[in-house]
Amino acid sequence: MERPDLGKLTAALVREVIRREAPILERAGLEMWDYVILVALSEGDAATQRDLAAASGRDKTRLIGNLDRLEATGLVARAPDPADRRNKVVSLTPTGRRVLARCRKDIRAMEDDLLAGITPADREAFVRVLILLGDRAD
Repeated sequence: MERPDLGKLTAALVREVIRREAPILERAGLEMWDYVILVALSEGDAATQRDLAAASGRDKTRLIGNLDRLEATGLVARAPDPADRRNKVVSLTPTGRRVLARCRKDIRAMEDDLLAGITPADREAFVRVLILLGDRAD
């Protein structure tokens, strides 16, 4: 029998991961895109909202709503860029870092449950290949 296409295989996995992540993010008061933005900011401040849109993959016209919500809840801060006051530097707040760390911890536990029954070597190889493919896609 021929194996299924990668699109079919990965689509099913992505749907399951999203289904399992949704309650974790809801408990933290986050939407999926909020989490993606927090993860992008964990790698460093965004010099501009345009840079953050590129780093997160979020459409820049929709990013503002996420940033407004995240700022209102104290998870991110926007400040004028001293070099160009027309730009806003976006950064994680200490509260944002704590919420992100808690979500990541819970997501890792969910992933461990999802991957239960798979040998540690196969898990490591699976994650390594996903990282390689993700880097290629970027």
